[in-house]
Amino acid sequence: MAVMDRAKFLNQEIARIDGTPPSTHLAKHLKMAQSPFVFYRGSAQLFYADLANHHLALPEACFSMSLTSVMGDCHTSNFGFLTEEGSHGDTVIFTPNDFDDACVGYAHWDILRYLTSLSLVEAHCKGISEGQFLIDVPDPLKPAVDTHQVNHAQSLFIQEYVATCQRVTENSTVINEAMEQEPDGKLKKFYNKASERSSCGEKFESKSALAKAVHLTQDGLKFKHITDKYTPLSPAEHQQVLTAFAPYMDDDIVDITSRENAGTGSVNMRRFYFLVGPKKPHNAESFRYCHIVEVKQQRKAAPLFYFDNVCPVNQLNPAHLTARSQRRMQRRPDLLLDEVIWDNAHWLIRSRHHAKVGLDPHDIGMGNKARNGDFGYFAKLCGYTLALAHCRGDRRSTRFAKNAVKALNHHTNSALITSANHYAKQVIDDHSWFCDTLKNTE
Repeated sequence: MAVMDRAKFLNQEIARIDGTPPSTHLAKHLKMAQSPFVFYRGSAQLFYADLANHHLALPEACFSMSLTSVMGDCHTSNFGFLTEEGSHGDTVIFTPNDFDDACVGYAHWDILRYLTSLSLVEAHCKGISEGQFLIDVPDPLKPAVDTHQVNHAQSLFIQEYVATCQRVTENSTVINEAMEQEPDGKLKKFYNKASERSSCGEKFESKSALAKAVHLTQDGLKFKHITDKYTPLSPAEHQQVLTAFAPYMDDDIVDITSRENAGTGSVNMRRFYFLVGPKKPHNAESFRYCHIVEVKQQRKAAPLFYFDNVCPVNQLNPAHLTARSQRRMQRRPDLLLDEVIWDNAHWLIRSRHHAKVGLDPHDIGMGNKARNGDFGYFAKLCGYTLALAHCRGDRRSTRFAKNAVKALNHHTNSALITSANHYAKQVIDDHSWFCDTLKNTE
């Protein structure tokens, strides 16, 4: 695509999803300017637009795989540690952790998007170490993974994906597995962090998501007022939100706040946090019996802007589709997972995990441990857990797993990696254009 045509395309597609071309007035766009990786996170629709317009080369064998539930926005930062069953659970696992763009689709969407993200981790981390991207990290001078290590990680990811599907074909109970043991290398630190923040963990009262958001006041437990993060509701809005969502809560509602500036792709979507737990009077002990419920406005899943006819199930409203997809892809889904229509929008109701620990690109792509095998190990775990999630989309048979093993042969896998690396270069160019465009709008 010619440069001028590409610029027109990017302007058009970004405006289509975000309601405006690149603009410094949109918090989402300011986030996306940070690096090509963050741009990629915030613009999943561009990936699917390029797929629909055949700007991404795909082996024909990919289309022989059965449809299944897919993440839709599959990349390295959408894998991490959390407790199964939401804030109600205690088992910490490594797993896909974001289903906002989930739907029924082709597995190669997730595979290709993930492979591309591995290459963009390299660009992100190199940019930090070279001072190109001014992102706050603990040690910006750590060495970044190189192209050789990225290519190795891509191979490990897809090999593990195929191997897991093969195991499912041999024994269907494999889909009940999860990565729940302590991992090796630098991932161990993040596993321990999640374990400590779980409801039974030793740092639950100081480091959990609940502890960071809530404090004990003279009037009882309440959300903290943190500028640009937790904003109190007006009395009128509080009553409206309470009336709309109270029937879906699993305990008494202690407090409600507006959650600002969360996420990347969905940073501009409205969301509320409900503090749910025992009634007053409150004390330090009451805190342990509380949890946070997130109520988030849902938009159409990114793939469905361009592939809305792939499966009739995708005609469900956005929140319903997200909840359905999450239930299918997780071994033990959040116990609190529902959807509501309110204020002319669709809303997803779900647990806010006490112990959810995500991984930024620099967490996995910088440092000697990353360069000496941990980056590949991380990719391998992602391949394993993604394959399980995809296979669970076909719980009544092993058809998907069998088709995946047949389709993802050496030739297909090599072609997918090549296509992903080509597309990563395109994303880097798109990000450069995006940043230049933002500067011209200031």
